[in-house]
Amino acid sequence: MAAPPVNVKEVVSLTSSGINPQNISFTNLTMESEKFICVRETGAANSVVIVDMAQPMTPMKRPITADSALMNPTSKVIALKATVAGTAQDHLQIFNIDTKSKMKSHQMPESVVHWRWISPSLMGIVTNTAVYHWSLEGDSEPQKMFDRTGNLNGCQIIAYRASQDMKWFSVVGIAAGDPSRPGLVKGKMQLFSKELGRSQELDAHACAFSTHQVTGNSVKSQVIAFAQKTVMPDGNVASKLHVIELGAQAGQTPFQKRQAELFFPPEFMDDFPVNMSISEKYGVIYVVTKMGLLFVYDLETATAIYRNKVSNDPVFLACDSPSTGGVYAVNRRGQVLLLNLNEPAVVPFISGQLNNVNLALQVAVRGGLPGAESLVKPKFEQLFAAGDIKGAAECAADSPKGILRNPETIARFKSIPGQPGAAPPLLQYFGICLQRGTLNKVEGVELARLVLAQNKKQLLDTWMAEDKIECSEELGDLLQSVDAEMALRVYIKAKANTKVVAALAARGEFEKMGKYCEMADYKPDYSYLLQSTLMSNPQGAVTIALQVSKMNPPPLDYNTVADLFLQRNMIREATSFLLDVLKEDREDQAAMQTKVLEINLVTFPNVADAILGQGKLTHYDRPRIAQLCEKAGLYMRALEHYTEVSDLKRCCINTHSINPQALLEWFGTLSREWALACIKELLVSNPRQNLQIIVNVCKEYTEQIGADAILKLLEEHNSSEGMFFYLGALVATSTEPDHHQKYIEAAAKTGQIKEVERITRESEHYDPEKAKVFLMEARLPDARPLINVCDRFDMVDDLTTFLYQNKMLRYIEGYVQKVNPSNTPVVVGALLDLECDEDFVQNLILSVRSLLPVGPLVEQVSKRNRLKMLTPFLENLVAEGSTNPDVHNALGMILIDSNTNPEHFLTTNEYYDSKVVGKYCEKRDPNLACVAYKRGNCDIELVEVTNKNSLFKLQSRYVVERMDADLWEHVLADDNPHRRQLIDQVVSTALPESKNPEQVSVTVKAFMTAEMPQELIELLEKIVIQNSAFSNNPNLQNLLILTAIKADTTRVMDYINRLDAFNGPEVGEIAVGNELYEEAFAIFKKFDLHVDAMKVLLENLENLERGEEYANKVDLPEVWSQLAKAYLSQDLVSAAVAAYIKAKDTDDYLAVIDVAKRADDFDSMVKYLVMVRKKVKEPKVDSELCYAYAKTGQLAELEEFISQPNATKLDNIGERCFDEGLYEAAKVLFTTASNWGRLASTLVKLHKFSDAVDAARKANNTRTWKEICFACVDEGEFRLAQLCALNIIVNADELEEISEYYQVRGKYEELLSLMEAGVGLERAHMGIFTELGILYAKFKPEKLMEHLKLFSTRINIPKLIRACEEMHAWKELSFLYIAYDEYDNAAGVMMAHPDAWEHVGFKDVCVKVANLEIYYKALEFYLVSHPTQLNDLLTVLTPRIDHSRVVALMRKADHLPLIKPYLQAVQNTNIVAINDAVNELCLEEEDFESLRTSIDTYDNFDQMSLANKCEKHELLEFRRIAGFLYRKNAKWTKSVELSKKDGLYKDAMEAAAHSGDKDIAGDLLQFFIEQENKECFAAMLYNCYDLLKPDEVLEIAWMKGLMEYAMPYMIQVMKDYTNKVDVLVEDKKDRTTEKAEQEKEKVEQQMNQNMYAQLLPAALPAPGMETTGGMNGMNNPGMYSQMGGVQPGMYGGY
Repeated sequence: MAAPPVNVKEVVSLTSSGINPQNISFTNLTMESEKFICVRETGAANSVVIVDMAQPMTPMKRPITADSALMNPTSKVIALKATVAGTAQDHLQIFNIDTKSKMKSHQMPESVVHWRWISPSLMGIVTNTAVYHWSLEGDSEPQKMFDRTGNLNGCQIIAYRASQDMKWFSVVGIAAGDPSRPGLVKGKMQLFSKELGRSQELDAHACAFSTHQVTGNSVKSQVIAFAQKTVMPDGNVASKLHVIELGAQAGQTPFQKRQAELFFPPEFMDDFPVNMSISEKYGVIYVVTKMGLLFVYDLETATAIYRNKVSNDPVFLACDSPSTGGVYAVNRRGQVLLLNLNEPAVVPFISGQLNNVNLALQVAVRGGLPGAESLVKPKFEQLFAAGDIKGAAECAADSPKGILRNPETIARFKSIPGQPGAAPPLLQYFGICLQRGTLNKVEGVELARLVLAQNKKQLLDTWMAEDKIECSEELGDLLQSVDAEMALRVYIKAKANTKVVAALAARGEFEKMGKYCEMADYKPDYSYLLQSTLMSNPQGAVTIALQVSKMNPPPLDYNTVADLFLQRNMIREATSFLLDVLKEDREDQAAMQTKVLEINLVTFPNVADAILGQGKLTHYDRPRIAQLCEKAGLYMRALEHYTEVSDLKRCCINTHSINPQALLEWFGTLSREWALACIKELLVSNPRQNLQIIVNVCKEYTEQIGADAILKLLEEHNSSEGMFFYLGALVATSTEPDHHQKYIEAAAKTGQIKEVERITRESEHYDPEKAKVFLMEARLPDARPLINVCDRFDMVDDLTTFLYQNKMLRYIEGYVQKVNPSNTPVVVGALLDLECDEDFVQNLILSVRSLLPVGPLVEQVSKRNRLKMLTPFLENLVAEGSTNPDVHNALGMILIDSNTNPEHFLTTNEYYDSKVVGKYCEKRDPNLACVAYKRGNCDIELVEVTNKNSLFKLQSRYVVERMDADLWEHVLADDNPHRRQLIDQVVSTALPESKNPEQVSVTVKAFMTAEMPQELIELLEKIVIQNSAFSNNPNLQNLLILTAIKADTTRVMDYINRLDAFNGPEVGEIAVGNELYEEAFAIFKKFDLHVDAMKVLLENLENLERGEEYANKVDLPEVWSQLAKAYLSQDLVSAAVAAYIKAKDTDDYLAVIDVAKRADDFDSMVKYLVMVRKKVKEPKVDSELCYAYAKTGQLAELEEFISQPNATKLDNIGERCFDEGLYEAAKVLFTTASNWGRLASTLVKLHKFSDAVDAARKANNTRTWKEICFACVDEGEFRLAQLCALNIIVNADELEEISEYYQVRGKYEELLSLMEAGVGLERAHMGIFTELGILYAKFKPEKLMEHLKLFSTRINIPKLIRACEEMHAWKELSFLYIAYDEYDNAAGVMMAHPDAWEHVGFKDVCVKVANLEIYYKALEFYLVSHPTQLNDLLTVLTPRIDHSRVVALMRKADHLPLIKPYLQAVQNTNIVAINDAVNELCLEEEDFESLRTSIDTYDNFDQMSLANKCEKHELLEFRRIAGFLYRKNAKWTKSVELSKKDGLYKDAMEAAAHSGDKDIAGDLLQFFIEQENKECFAAMLYNCYDLLKPDEVLEIAWMKGLMEYAMPYMIQVMKDYTNKVDVLVEDKKDRTTEKAEQEKEKVEQQMNQNMYAQLLPAALPAPGMETTGGMNGMNNPGMYSQMGGVQPGMYGGY
């Protein structure tokens, strides 16, 4: 039976991918392209599942709640739609799944009824009134495109389509059918034109846009196809397919409108199209109907091609599959079907069964389908025979896969003579081919010959720019002599690598050549290319060499390339090449590195210096290069390369030729010893010239060489200047005192006085004593360095003495006036000690004046009892207005010593320092000291002096008046031995004298702070109790009571009774805090604070009796409330409720409820809550009252209460009753609340199972069903349990729990009965079928296989596989692996478990495995278990196995003869192992005929090994075969010798003849002569005719008397020589004739040239020309646009 023209393949099973069948519907599933399927899962947890068609078994699940979800056609972008709560608006969002980010969102003003992606970046949105487009790009909002037409009102929108040019749009909807045919839904369509802005209403169920190329048109026509199925007025149903053109363009041939019948069989009369797709690949229309019918029509003619039912389940969705040229369809079963053309069968089907040859040809041409060869050739021959040149040309041009576009066809058109006034047939053919597309290689070359003959090369430019001609090497060769540029482009497009490289090299474009070779992966002959380029273009040769060096591996040796340059004295070019090659600096390139440096050091030293300076070469011969550098005058490079200190010392003294900076850096590479040696060499050779370099080196590398070693070296050579310059840099960073000292000495010795002055002034690290001694001994003309040292290091006395003794008074004056006036007191002291003239000293002091520190000066002078000498100086300063305390302190001291009215000075002078002067007065007059201290608020000093002199009254008055807390803290400190005396004076004198309240307050606060309560009470009683100005002060009364509370509680009650102005509430609280409860109660009672008083009684005294008595006495609600709370805290519920009722307090109902529940006193709770409910309407109150009724068993009151309006949370109370076993009350509550689920649970507790099932049916939730089910199982009510379980197991998540519950209790039969009933449910899912299979595997394995065969597509195979493995159900396990396409595992199970093995099934599985190792395991398995069937298995596996490995396997097992049939069957593969095995078997079986056949037919084997074996065989035929093999392997001598040995002279002669060796032939001929074998001698002359020289043969025959046997040979020789002479004569004749014919042909060609000039432009217009006519539709203006020239980089840039 012929194959159908349409393939139907299930590519995905959504249920196998884990999709719930309930969600496989039009509202939940979308498929916008062939890449993704999107499914919305609804239920307890909403989610969106994305199925990637490339990986359907690993869907991606996301927890998303939406009303619709659409995946982008090309990327992982999802669009979501959800209704805004409380509105009719929809919110749209677009998310990028990969980046997990939101791209866009928008809230539509109205509900969206349909939406889809009409392109990867544009969405179409259909609402109830209009259609919008929403772009994915930018931040734009949906744009309104057009309004909906009226015919779509009341329709369900199922499709929205857009044309490719986005100019035409269609909306399709369906509505309920006519009353006369309600089963057939109506189809309505709106067609909108964007350019016209108009819509058209049509009847259609499905439509699709496409384009079609009408013959002769340059632009494709936009067409629409739509299918309609309508009820006619007479009741009949009309089904039509229409194909029409949209927006026909002027000047174009219009597309012919088409219409065809859609034939529905009688059983499908109510069926209708749900999708229409047009395949751009094949040009056919697919129409898919709801009931699973597929119609296939030709787009151009609307001819029916195929119709068949492709799905047994309803189809609700379909989408295009551009990659396959088909369509995907999704049915309700979850199958995703791919429907596309079966390419090999389409054309035979149309031409055979449909008997429509023209349509078959059209479809084959349009889709490039096979099978049309037998149709197009007869048609071509028919047209050609009829003289229809145009038709034949069109037939050949349109032939499928170009089968007629070949040299034979071109030759046939060329052979037809042209007609006058018409284009030649060949040009007509080429013109039609150009209209159709691109000319192939043969056509392009032929057309180019014609065009070039007419000098119309510009036409080729145009056609090549338009890709109208396929480029080839032949075409490039043809153009090479005309246009090299165009020829190069052709070579590049044709990938003629050799020609491209040659052309680019000739043009000097070597960089482009290298890029091209790299891109084309082409390796030219670089040796020839390089040598040919060297002489003409040296730089180009370098470029080529560099390109060669970059290749891996390089095609030329680098040394060879370099030598090519050096041989031509191209030093620079060789250097350039070698440097590029050596840039990786590899060790194996050391010789080349040395080479490039040597040639440049000899010829271009500066180049070598630059190379070495780059430092990129490190592996060359360094000693050799060092010598060459020294000879070339590159001393610095020589130093860098020498490794001996003698060489270094010799080179380094050439400082005149070395860059100082480079030499400096070089010293850094030396060791300490070598560096010192080189420095010493520089000092010895030319110290003056090298001094600067030496100093710089020493400064730079002090750390490496060592400063001490450097200094030692410089000292040894008496280089003071070197010391000075070196240490000048070193002292800036050195902290060694010796370095600074030596620097001072070196600077002094070199006369650098200013530097000596600077270093002594700035340095912190020299030894001042050494510096002072050196400077004093040096006696420098300038004393400033000595002044710096002595001033900085406090040696002013020594300085003053040295300067005074050396008569350098000028420097003394300069020091105190300019350098450091602050040290003037020390200088004055030293001068006074040296008995200097007092006038000089006074003048010195006056010269400094205001810069002089007076305090130190006074100290220095007073120590020497010369203070009066300062009187003029001090008075002078005061007169000038000085306010310096030191000046006034000194004057005060002078006045105190002289007793000149000091009190007046101490009280009136405001500038002296009270502490200083007071301290000066303490020993002279304590009262004066107190005056000074009081004036300056010197508290501590005053207290100390009064304590020392027992002036406590003065101290107490000062402290009270001072009002300073810190001072009070100091004098009242515990460690003050004089505290008591002070307190007595304060209480008796200072405080009574005070009239200032603030002084009293500060004093009291100080006593409190000092924690002296007894003293404070004593103080306060004197102020408050004894009548004073502060007796009624509330604060003091408060303070007195509080102090008593703290210090003496026995006095508190007395104070409470005696005092009335204190703050009762605050003092009461403090008394409570100090546990003085009776005193607190008295205070609260005194101030009528009844609540606080009751609080003290209840909380502090904890006396409920006194509290009840006090409550009855005052009879206040708030007091009763307090008492009720107290009772409640003691869990006295009854008493508390009574108190609450008296207080009418409902605020604490929550506490009362909690305590009553804890005390289990629900009777009191009822009383209280009845009172509370009159004032409070709270759900808590009603709920607890309801619960109290239940607890007290008042069910009648409970039913009455809940029947009235209340705020009770019945469910919660019911749950509490249920939890506490109050099932009757719970039943009442759950019944009233209509909580059927909990009612069912309650009825279970009451063992009313039938009623519980009824309640569960009303509840209808999984948890309730489970509870009732489990209870019924436990009670043995299996019928009711099964009824419940059937409602549970339809939820896949609950199935496992139900199964486990039954199994744990051993109810296997009941569980099997349940599952068997479950598979018959309408909502039965994969889990039920899987679980039943697992149960069969465990408990009834005999039923498992039947179950698998019936429901293999509805089972979770991986899960059941695990169960079968556990239960050792091997046969069923192998079946599951096969069903799951796990053929590897299936084969493994069959081999591991014989009961699962079956030969035919194993063969079927084995050919499908993915792991090739299984093949060989299977062979080993068969070799052990089923050897007789091994060849049958090998026959099946032959195309897939490695034959060499099979032979090795069998050879190892020593069972090679067992597979001889297999070896013979696969020997045609000509594999070494197979041939060796077959030959080995033939040798063992001594079957020489088969062996000879084998080696003649298959030559891929170890011939020499086999020859050696055969040579030693005892049978002659095998030795003959050995000779044959030696002959095949050119072992001519051995073959001849072996044949001679066995007397096989014929074989020996054949071997000699095939050898072509005259010596072998001569030796064999001589052998026959020696054997006197005349017949063989004659035969030898015949067989080796070409190898024997006639003269030698004639000589031997004459000498040996064999002329008779040699005569035939001599006759043949004469014949050959005669023939050769005849050929030479004839050849001369032919050349003469050929030359004459060429002359004649040239004349004829010139004569025909004008004819082609007239005919060619009509079919092939020149660039820029416009044709008004022409043949076969070539009248399109500008068809061949003006050529733009060669584009830059067409062949460059590779």
